[in-house]
Amino acid sequence: MVMAVSFERYGRLYYLDPGEFRPRVGEKVLVPTDDGPEVAECVWAPQYVTEDVGGLPLCAGIATATDLDRDEQNRQRRADARVIAKRTIREHDLPMKVVGIDFVDRRPDIDQLVIVYFSAPHRVDFRELVRDLARALRARIELRQVGARDEARLQGGIGPCGRDLCCATFLKDFEPVSVRMAKDQDLPLNPLKISGACGRLMCCLKYEHPLYQEFNAKAPALGTAVETPAGDGVVVGHNVPSDTVVVRLAASGRRCACSRADVCSPRQQYEASGTTTPDAAPVVPEAKAPVPEAPAAPEAAPAEPTESREERRARKPRRRRRLHHDDEGETAQ
Repeated sequence: MVMAVSFERYGRLYYLDPGEFRPRVGEKVLVPTDDGPEVAECVWAPQYVTEDVGGLPLCAGIATATDLDRDEQNRQRRADARVIAKRTIREHDLPMKVVGIDFVDRRPDIDQLVIVYFSAPHRVDFRELVRDLARALRARIELRQVGARDEARLQGGIGPCGRDLCCATFLKDFEPVSVRMAKDQDLPLNPLKISGACGRLMCCLKYEHPLYQEFNAKAPALGTAVETPAGDGVVVGHNVPSDTVVVRLAASGRRCACSRADVCSPRQQYEASGTTTPDAAPVVPEAKAPVPEAPAAPEAAPAEPTESREERRARKPRRRRRLHHDDEGETAQ
């Protein structure tokens, strides 16, 4: 069985093995972490799955009233530590931005630990800042610098699509994204339209890129002459999500959407390989250059006497027999 929990409302989901516990949706449970059991909310009740999923952490049980009080106190401590950290950073005049605060109080080697996540344009000397924060918070302090994408994941937010950020909900690792992916999908190369909340290229450009690569490899290119059920035409557009090709018909000039399978036969691609522009004329085979005539021979000496009529009459039957034999051969073919 598998269940899903979240530490924050609308936050990332973590999957657990419920073991002997059967929590309901909205109930608080204990999740094992590196710093000890933490309280999380059950957002997906235990269910049987078709495949055997192994290696999941085991649920530590249902959260008690003591666990809920401790979790509420830690939330208040994190809020107070955030205010103190921001004020101390302003006093030291450091180019740092506090992204998140984590409070740990169940590690056996320390009493209390406050982890401050911050972002900065370059490396920062925060040795004096650590001493002042430790004195103000009365706890051990750790400062961790994060990048732009990690900053968006920790803070959360709404993406251009109107939904919660992928990195803050379900993405575990950041995969490399390039401008080439936007070009393959015919997206505008305006940075304001293809950048996410972190200022980097949107992670969702990676989702459908393999589909576009497969479509572009098999579909006829723009300007290719194709045959469709509605008649001959020229490809003027692609519609990858619907797996169709937009064709402008040669007879009427109107456009129609045809399935990729209707215009992608090898024979049609071979016949249309010579047309590369939408308005190109049909391919006409090149005419063979006329063979130059042989130069006229210079006037020669007087011709020999022509053959007599009897000799021509004797050669005529043989010529007729040869012609008759050729006709029979052509008829047989």
